[in-house]
Amino acid sequence: MTTFNLSSFNSGPFILLGIPGLEEFHVWIGIPFFIIYLVALAGNSVLLYLISMERSLHQPMFFFLSMLAATDLILSNTCVPKTFSIFWLGPQEITFSGCLTQMFFLHYSFAMNSAILLAMAFDRYVAVCFPLRYTTILTRQIITKIVMAIVSRSFCIIFPCVFLLKRLPFCRTLIIPHTYCEHIGIAQLACADISINIWYGFAVPVMTVTSDLILIGISYTLILRAIFNLPSRDARQKALNTCGSHVCVILIFYTPAMFSVLTHRFGHNIPHSFHILTANLYVAIPPALNPIIYGVKTKQIREKIILPFFPKGNY
Repeated sequence: MTTFNLSSFNSGPFILLGIPGLEEFHVWIGIPFFIIYLVALAGNSVLLYLISMERSLHQPMFFFLSMLAATDLILSNTCVPKTFSIFWLGPQEITFSGCLTQMFFLHYSFAMNSAILLAMAFDRYVAVCFPLRYTTILTRQIITKIVMAIVSRSFCIIFPCVFLLKRLPFCRTLIIPHTYCEHIGIAQLACADISINIWYGFAVPVMTVTSDLILIGISYTLILRAIFNLPSRDARQKALNTCGSHVCVILIFYTPAMFSVLTHRFGHNIPHSFHILTANLYVAIPPALNPIIYGVKTKQIREKIILPFFPKGNY
């Protein structure tokens, strides 16, 4: 039986090709990705600054929003700079350890985002259904426990992927037809059985995200029921406005992600270049749009952004 020296076969480097089939358009595709990256950096940085500096924003809702902004920054910086460097400079090398690190933070950010959106749905549920008990339910101790649960759950889900990849021997040409390293994409290059990687890499994260979506759906069912039972139209409108931005962010996050997963698993007739382009959109678009949505639809944030330009409040 042939045995493999894992230390020698895991040395890499890997080569990231970009989007196979669209090489002649790489330069042009890289321009919007670069702009999107700058928007994500600026928008999420402004959100974090405002929430940290403004005492009026030191509320559970904005604390979870700051977590979302920080996670979006991690997601953007993990994948997007490497992506537009591939588009502009051609295929890029990445070490095995660098590839594992990128893979971990990519999937970890996705799991964190999903859990944070669930926490924000719970926050909106308490705010709408139990407004008088909001501060007594979401105390600092409860929020700390929620944050610890979000961080630890995401870590426990994704970290095993690192060990599942490190155990594999890589003896083929280490070329990844993608713009970043992701779990199954790396595993498919191994010259060994990867059934465990396929089972874990697909079933566990998808089950986790599905459970988050179900709980978010339950939260908003209860929220809508409470909203339509409110006595006045103004109260209903105000309650809907408080949830509107969060619903938009949920749709922007889950729709391209689930579409990418489903087309990757079941869309065998869809061109591979379309798979890769879609996968890039779901790591680039949500971090850029989230701060814009919250800036436009959340009155407290909108006022803090506009105030320096219109100090007399003529807006």
